[in-house]
Amino acid sequence: MKENELGSKIISAAKWASITEIAAKLVSPITNMILARILVPEAFGVIATVTMITSFSDMFTDSGFQKYLVQHEFKSEKAKHENANVAFWTNFVISMILWFIITLFREKIAILVGSPGLGNVIAIACFQLPLTSFSSIQMALYRRSFDYKSLFLVRMISVCIPFVVTIPLAILGLGYWSMIIGTIAIQISNAIILTIKSKWKPKFFYSKKILVTMFSFSIWSLIEAISIWLTTWVDSFLVGNALDQYYLGLYKTSTSMVNTLMALITSTLIPVLFSTLSRLQDDDQKFNKIFFKFQRVVSIIVFPIGVGVWLYSDLATKILLGSQWIEASGVIGVWAVTSSIQIVFGNFSSTAYMSKGRPKLSLLAQFLHLIILVPVCFISLKYGFWPFIYARSGIRIHLVVVHFIIMNFIVKIKVSEMLKNVLPTIISSLTMGGVGYLLQQIDTGFGWELLSILVCLVVYFGMLFLFKNMKNEMFELLSKFTPKSITK
Repeated sequence: MKENELGSKIISAAKWASITEIAAKLVSPITNMILARILVPEAFGVIATVTMITSFSDMFTDSGFQKYLVQHEFKSEKAKHENANVAFWTNFVISMILWFIITLFREKIAILVGSPGLGNVIAIACFQLPLTSFSSIQMALYRRSFDYKSLFLVRMISVCIPFVVTIPLAILGLGYWSMIIGTIAIQISNAIILTIKSKWKPKFFYSKKILVTMFSFSIWSLIEAISIWLTTWVDSFLVGNALDQYYLGLYKTSTSMVNTLMALITSTLIPVLFSTLSRLQDDDQKFNKIFFKFQRVVSIIVFPIGVGVWLYSDLATKILLGSQWIEASGVIGVWAVTSSIQIVFGNFSSTAYMSKGRPKLSLLAQFLHLIILVPVCFISLKYGFWPFIYARSGIRIHLVVVHFIIMNFIVKIKVSEMLKNVLPTIISSLTMGGVGYLLQQIDTGFGWELLSILVCLVVYFGMLFLFKNMKNEMFELLSKFTPKSITK
């Protein structure tokens, strides 16, 4: 693919990914804000348990084939479609087997995750597993070709479904069932629309040779996905067993809201970054240039969000979840700060590994993190919910350090260069945080908080404009207000 053609595709992909994700991520928090005011934390605890199981099973239904289809260079369209068919039928068969196993052992699984009596709930919720196999391959092919415009309609319909299914059912008193039914409705919608719109349609073709080739790559992606799942969910598993559904709901809902807020940025650019770097994996100079450009742009937005949510966590909690969730304020604040650090350094490093076709590096990072994460969570829970929260949030920095070591010595992207790349945003965010803290000492009224937030924004962008390279970056962002600037 020629450089100009690639640049054009990146611009279009980034634009449509931005439009789609911004719209989706603006609607999704609104849905959660409404549901948080209708449902109790225990209901969200049940959903966290169900999601823990379905997300684990989804890894096997995908088998890492999505990343293979995006990252691999095929000799022809025929070869690409043959690989897609093998991936589809493999996913579908695995999903049906997993759904059968989960249904058969549903009560034992419910007890294992600390939720006895939820066996039937888990079995019904896992109906979504075979549904995802109808959409995952199409999504991979769209992303491979940078065709994010075609995914726009699908995503927009899926984000609107909660308003016509989930929320009305919650108002009618169906509790956690409203969210389960809503999720299944979304998967059905995705499966139908993507199957109809996709140029590629599943055919009765299968090749063991292709499966072996795909699996040799995907096995490491699958193992990496399992390690990421453990990193993401082992804490919820321990909380569900050590405490109760209330605290599990409080913890998972709080962290999920922060993740959703951050995903407004990351889910827009990370998929585009992965597709772009995959095409440039053999050109280190261009690879590094695009990597640093994306990282710098994301840091401009993510770092101040992290610091700002930490400073005004009470206000953020009341807006996002309602005053009855004020106990979640401490969780939201500390999680936002550590999330900003993990995104800029950890998530980008992992994307670099995968783009170069080296999933073993990401697996290594997750493994080195897990051997510290599990005992820290287990021990801290013995001292209560809040010691666990601070320990769990703080240990995320350990994963960043692990990524630093791998990037520096194996990928050959120096830590000093990454830090220098985002140093202006770090300095500006810390300055903003200091000013915001001093302003909070003057008054805590709602009007004063709003005024101090405006002052913090002025301080942040004022500091950022003092750095010449960031000044140019900001002018590009402000003039276009789209991710187009990151490809120039």
